[in-house]
Formats: sequence, structure tokens, C-alpha cells
Amino acid sequence: MISKTEISAATLAAALALLAVPASAQQTGGAKAGKEKCYGVALKGQNDCASKGVNSCAGQSKADYEGTAWKYVPAGTCETIKTPKGTGSLAPIKG
Repeated sequence: MISKTEISAATLAAALALLAVPASAQQTGGAKAGKEKCYGVALKGQNDCASKGVNSCAGQSKADYEGTAWKYVPAGTCETIKTPKGTGSLAPIKG
């Protein structure tokens, strides 16, 4: 039989393990080497993920170049990518 102390210790250990993982890695499975998140450049249904409140994640963008959906691009290239709505952004694009 498992005691309350054993359950509490296991729960605490699991919680501490989650705290050791960066938030971005928890949300996206980890950053990709040599890549950066670029908002506003993904075509409909081809995003790698999104900011909260728009869609849950990969492949769920509803329109081309959604400002809150992002795609991984080679590091250092995001803000040079041109779209019909402007350029890519390292932060979500509102509006």
C-alpha cells in the first residue's frame, strides 16, 4: 500500500522536473538548433505552432500569413521574409 508521504514525494518530484524544462520547450517540444520562430509567414494549415488563443498548434492556422501563427525558419532570416501582408516578425503580429 502506498502512503500519503510516498504520493506527495512522487508528485513533488514530477512537479520539480517540469519546472526544470523551459516554457518554450514545454509548448513546442523544444527549440530547434539554427532556427527561430517567425510569425506571419506560414500558409494556411502549414504553421508549426501558434500563440495562445488562436489555435492550439501545428497545421491549424485558418488563413495565409496569420500574424499569431509561427513557422520555424533559419535563424536570422525571419524579418527579411516578405509576404503580401508585410514581413515576418519575431513576435506575434496583432490585428
